[in-house]
Amino acid sequence: MKKKLIITLGVVVTIILVLGVKFYMDEKKLDEEMIKEVYSDEAKEVFEERLKNLDPKALTNEGVIQSYEIDKESIERNPMGGINVTLIINGNSELYVKYTLNNFNGELSGGASVTSEKFTKLLGDWEENK
Repeated sequence: MKKKLIITLGVVVTIILVLGVKFYMDEKKLDEEMIKEVYSDEAKEVFEERLKNLDPKALTNEGVIQSYEIDKESIERNPMGGINVTLIINGNSELYVKYTLNNFNGELSGGASVTSEKFTKLLGDWEENK
């Protein structure tokens, strides 16, 4: 009886471990796919188009937005679908835009966005002083 219980317990523990490893590997693969998508040329086009909506002279010497970089640590799956990602503006972590990047029928698009308070103020000040 005791031997049977130990064998059963061993089988259950093994099944749990196998399922845990499979779940971990599936999550890791999804994370790698998200990162690949966020760093793709298509995503770059989406980001730059959206930044130019905020600042028509973005990524030029005349614009407020001189540069941007993707905050790799911010990349995560959005529970409502898509990928959440933060863009750091001009190398300043207090100036950022958070986007939801969506993939509809194989085409990437920018969804909801949130700008930091300092970045919003900087854009507003720049508009007033043009």
